Amino acid sequence: MASGDELVKYITERVVNYMETPKEERRKQKYKEPWTVKWFGMIPFGLSQWGGRAADKRHPKRRKTKIRNLHD
Repeated sequence: MASGDELVKYITERVVNYMETPKEERRKQKYKEPWTVKWFGMIPFGLSQWGGRAADKRHPKRRKTKIRNLHD
């Protein structure tokens, strides 16, 4: 594990870097989650994953071509 001095140095560098960047630039870099996740949580993601698997079961050729294309 890192010694206490290294940890303090690392944290200090991160804080100084944060303080030196302009507020506008920090706002641009901020991650904005999609509105579907913000409003409905993980439900849309789960449905999309479930729907994707159901489509693969209905069309097995489509699934095989996806796998084949990944290996080529």
